[in-house]
Amino acid sequence: MSPIGVFDSGYGGLTVFRDIERRLPQYDYIYLGDNARAPYGPRDFETIYQYTLECVQHLFDMGCPLVILACNTASAKALRSIQQQDLPGMAPGLRVLGVIRPTAEVVGQYTQSREIGVLATRGTVLSESYVIEIAKSFPDIRVYQQACPMWVPLVENNEHNSPGADYFVQKYLDELLRQSPNIDTIVLGCTHYPLLINKMRKYLPDSIQVLSQGEIVAESLADYLHRHPEMETRCSKNGQVQYFTTESAADFEAKAAIFMEKPVKALHLAL
Repeated sequence: MSPIGVFDSGYGGLTVFRDIERRLPQYDYIYLGDNARAPYGPRDFETIYQYTLECVQHLFDMGCPLVILACNTASAKALRSIQQQDLPGMAPGLRVLGVIRPTAEVVGQYTQSREIGVLATRGTVLSESYVIEIAKSFPDIRVYQQACPMWVPLVENNEHNSPGADYFVQKYLDELLRQSPNIDTIVLGCTHYPLLINKMRKYLPDSIQVLSQGEIVAESLADYLHRHPEMETRCSKNGQVQYFTTESAADFEAKAAIFMEKPVKALHLAL
């Protein structure tokens, strides 16, 4: 098997993987969650880079010719270094892709006001990766960012549907919208956040669109494989999926079912 690797610091990447599997069910996949060291968001650049590189190397060792960083923080703080510094010497024939650029390349199709908001972890906001990447494709778009440090804990503790979550959902949305009354599109720049989308809509005007990354990244991957047949032919196609976690497999299975909307079986991976 030569599966496509999907990496996240925890569970959020499962929202991206769920859409990838739906869009491209014929391929084999390995999902690796570094749950033992999550969350990555508050950590410094060097630590996130080292953790991400270590997990990417494990996926390469498992036979993955292509790895998707289904994690905004890892994409923001580690992807470029891995692509430019590590792959040429470590694995020149293998590839690592992220989730920020595919999203940035299409956001201009949605906004009429040319003012958008990005909701993300503190690490992604500080990296300004969305600001930089969106400017490359759409220099006329103005980007407003808002960190939402309480949203990941709410989701991972299965409190995202509770009445208590409303306070923090409304709080961060209000803080974002106070930056500009002209925001008409909001990008969910963290893969946990789609699980809060129903609560978000309670506190947003109907005129504001909310973009989740899963379908965008899945379509981008399909396009990438079409444009790179030399990589596509290396990816095995048995429709099989394996899940690995650096923490408790039982804990991962319980929480992953929330994201995948179906039971999953996982194995522990010791780093």
